[in-house]
Amino acid sequence: MVGACSSYRARLLAAEHTRLSDRLTESFDSQVAKRAGELAPVTSVLKEWDHANESLVELKSLLEDPELDDELRPLATEDLDTAQKNLPSISDRLKKSLIPRHPFAALPCLLEIRPGAGGDEAGLFAYELLRMYMSFCASRGLRPTILKQDVEDGPSEDRLSEAVIEVEADGAYDLLRTESGVHRVQRVPATETKGRTHTSAVSVMVLPSFPESGSSGDSALNFEDPTSDYYIDPQEVRVEKMRAGGAGGQHVNKTESAIRLTHTPTGTVVSMQDERSQQANRRKAWQVLRAKLAEARQEAREQELVQLRRGVMGGVARMGRGDKIRTYNYGQSRCTDHRSGITIHNLDDVLEGGDGLESVMESVRTWMADRDVEAMLTEELTKAKESEKTRSR
Repeated sequence: MVGACSSYRARLLAAEHTRLSDRLTESFDSQVAKRAGELAPVTSVLKEWDHANESLVELKSLLEDPELDDELRPLATEDLDTAQKNLPSISDRLKKSLIPRHPFAALPCLLEIRPGAGGDEAGLFAYELLRMYMSFCASRGLRPTILKQDVEDGPSEDRLSEAVIEVEADGAYDLLRTESGVHRVQRVPATETKGRTHTSAVSVMVLPSFPESGSSGDSALNFEDPTSDYYIDPQEVRVEKMRAGGAGGQHVNKTESAIRLTHTPTGTVVSMQDERSQQANRRKAWQVLRAKLAEARQEAREQELVQLRRGVMGGVARMGRGDKIRTYNYGQSRCTDHRSGITIHNLDDVLEGGDGLESVMESVRTWMADRDVEAMLTEELTKAKESEKTRSR
């Protein structure tokens, strides 16, 4: 439900939207129009929320009227039940509309999967997560493509050492950014003779995927503009050509088609060898490097906000990529997300990328919205108190 502070903030934004709309009727300004467009969803949902609350008050008042016709009472009761069921959903949408949109929200994305602690078992589970995300995206028409899939040397091809999936659909980043973090698996490996449960970990990173030609105009995402936050100076990237390794027939180890890029200021390294041509591997490597650096820069900005809010909130307001975010327990057929607290007792459906995984992800999106709104409101209340103290001096 939406608290008093949330509704107060929504009304402030709606009032700002009205003022900006009035200005646009007098003369057009692109920046004003952009801001008005950002505030339009808040205004729309606020009207819906106000209408829902007004309906509740009217229906309750109607049912308390002793002179209400007996034939109308069941209809009013039914309308009241419907209104009460719909209000939490409207409240949730209003709460989420207050959060500024993430700068990468509308972009496609890359998912990078790497095994962590746990040896062979971590590599096996990394492969299962790869299959899970491929199934989830394919079932929702999101066009997933494997850009990179490296496996460990050995008898099994299921021990993943690294994979990168490209999800080309607009808005994929916003949909899948709940998955960044450490995924933990608890199960008895096939090679375990004493039936002991082992714990392994896999790291998942969700990165923005930029269009090859960059963004036009004054977009902040224009990575071809040297003044943009997302520009990469080619002079700061060391390019190395290598021979591809692994199984692949005559082509492997005979041509220098593999590419490794190193961004010298940050030490970020990306290698690519899945394609047969050097040009294709170079393009993919640049795509991943650009995504990694953009995500790191955005994370640095978010960390600055965390530091500013630490004193106000009494702690850190977000979980990072190094935190254990989810546990998959095979013995209990259970999937638990440690952020939202949700537990799904149908692990097979989650690992198949089904509705169980969607439920987990949606619960995390709600958790993220709650934390963001809480942080913003606390910050605003603190500023208001400081402003009041200043005026009273």
